[in-house]
Amino acid sequence: MQTIASFTVNHDHLKKGMYISRIDGDVITYDIRMKIPNGGDFLSTGALHTIEHLFATYARNSAFSDQVVYVGPMGCRTGFYLLLRDRVSFEDAIRLVQDSMAFVAGFEGEIPGNQRIECGNYLDHDLPGAKAVATDMVTVLSNWKKENLTYEP
Repeated sequence: MQTIASFTVNHDHLKKGMYISRIDGDVITYDIRMKIPNGGDFLSTGALHTIEHLFATYARNSAFSDQVVYVGPMGCRTGFYLLLRDRVSFEDAIRLVQDSMAFVAGFEGEIPGNQRIECGNYLDHDLPGAKAVATDMVTVLSNWKKENLTYEP
């Protein structure tokens, strides 16, 4: 079997940020890296789950809702994938993630989709943990530009 593209990136060099992971036709996969890979500090399942609900809700209700293909966590618990149609500019994709993280960081109230009939693990949420991660990402991404979207060697 061929090695998939994401396994060819040297994870020992990855830093927190937002990167273009791959481009497949008209779909761009963004790597929203929230934790340093193999650094011993990973997203807790509760915080990850809460970020997923809030990030997906925000992105799918944004001006780019029709261009959002997928928002979901990485199995390694170091971040998220955001798949957007290429009709969203790189600058707008960055702004969408910045705004999504600000939304999560400031969120108060009932987590969307947090009822038993809406979610397969509705009891596993951590809003304070999600807000802490998102607050950190607001800082990390505050001056992010198109030029920063490329993985550093």
